[in-house]
Amino acid sequence: MSSKVGKDIAINGDGAVALAWKQMNPDVCAAYPITPQTIIVEDFAKYVANGEVSTEFVDVESEHSALTLCTTSCAAGARTFTATASQGLAYMWEMLPITASMRTPVMMAVANRTVSGPININNDHGDVMSARDTGWISLFSENVQEAYDMSILGPKIAENPDVQLPVLVNLDGFILTHAIERMTPLESSVVKEFVGPFKPVHPLLDVDHPTTHNLMDGPLFYFPHKYQMVIAMEKALGVAQDAFDEFAEISGRRYHLVEEYMCDDADTIAVVLGSSFGTMKEAVDRLRAEGMKVGVCMPRVYRPWPAEQLAKIMKGKKNVLVMDRHLSIGSYGPMFPEVCAAATLNDKMPRMFNFVYGLGGADTQVSDFMGVYKQVLEGKADKVNFVGVHE
Repeated sequence: MSSKVGKDIAINGDGAVALAWKQMNPDVCAAYPITPQTIIVEDFAKYVANGEVSTEFVDVESEHSALTLCTTSCAAGARTFTATASQGLAYMWEMLPITASMRTPVMMAVANRTVSGPININNDHGDVMSARDTGWISLFSENVQEAYDMSILGPKIAENPDVQLPVLVNLDGFILTHAIERMTPLESSVVKEFVGPFKPVHPLLDVDHPTTHNLMDGPLFYFPHKYQMVIAMEKALGVAQDAFDEFAEISGRRYHLVEEYMCDDADTIAVVLGSSFGTMKEAVDRLRAEGMKVGVCMPRVYRPWPAEQLAKIMKGKKNVLVMDRHLSIGSYGPMFPEVCAAATLNDKMPRMFNFVYGLGGADTQVSDFMGVYKQVLEGKADKVNFVGVHE
């Protein structure tokens, strides 16, 4: 193991993503800066300028142009990366389903940030949740180490011949992007070997086998093409777990489609995404010390949705708390109906509760998360609850 991992370093989440990119040395990177993602492409641009990578780095005039360039670059046969956040991802929205439907495995880091308005630059999951149905694989990170690891695993999963879909690697804005943490990188040679060379499928520049991409698709073909993406997403679950298992062999860090903490004997569990998983673990520890059988889990892979894995975790539980860091205004938090749907795979449903928290970077502490468990266990929770909001 010692020959495969490097020395521990202190680095922020954005720098960790850029380092992973450097070690993979993509063919093309198109970028437009937006807080809190900017450090990723700034750091990577330095690697390009210093000759540490051979990447073609393209400064574009907008995020829409960035993803357009990335999609066409990848379709041409180049391993292509980009990054964005918030309004930047929103500005890319027109291209998101096109990138996926063209089956171009572009890698995109998303520094999760509130979508305006009102204008706000802090963290919640409004950006990625607004993109969840566009055909992109979506991975979540709890800490800086995981932001680095997911950046390496993302292309490994997306570029698999059975998948061929683009991937979003999510890290919470400021909480992870700007927080300096201790991290153990892999040796660059190990990263290159793990990810392997890019093997494009039907590249546009293969003149011996000419193809066309993204033509007009009538009713006879549009539905079947979308169904092919459904099948690819289903296969991506197995591909992701295989990649996680292979990654554990070289790194010593083991990941799962759904991460669990103290769920086995719990009567009440929570489902949460991103950096809040760590905060929830601390809340669970403190409540366990008070004698409460509680636990928490995090879907590492949010798309494709790991319904069967979640159903297994929820089986036999009395209460499930779904923690949403975004709000579908006029409905529930976006993850809540999906967790409820997964619970129906079991013979008996637990009581389901939705907690919306942290919008626009609203501070949510360990005591707040302890409070949501107690609110449910004391019979004081509504179906939909808003944590710490002031009317």
